[in-house]
Amino acid sequence: MYPEITAAELEIQLNEGKTINLVDVREPDEWQEGHIEAARSIPLSQLQERISELQQGDQEIVLICRSGGRSGKACDYLQAQGYKVVNVAGGMLQWPGEIATGN
Repeated sequence: MYPEITAAELEIQLNEGKTINLVDVREPDEWQEGHIEAARSIPLSQLQERISELQQGDQEIVLICRSGGRSGKACDYLQAQGYKVVNVAGGMLQWPGEIATGN
C-alpha cells in the first residue's frame, strides 16, 4: 500500500515552498478545465509510454486526479515498478487552492 495525503496538506506544502514532483493523471480536457499550477500533466492512459518523464532524482512522485481513483491506480502501477509514490486522497474535488486553466 502507498501513503496518501489530503489535498489540503498538499496545498500547505506547496504554499510553504516545498518542491513536489506532482503529476496530474487526468485526461487533457480535465487538465485544461483546471489544474494545480505546480503539476505536470501525464494522463493515466499515457503513463506507461511516458514513465521516463516521472522521476526527478529520488523524490517521491505525488499523483492527483479528479477524486483519487485514477491516481490510486497510477500509484499501484508505479509502486510495482519500484517508484516511491504518494496519492492525493480526494483529488481535485477536494483541492482548496487556486487553479490554473488551459495548457
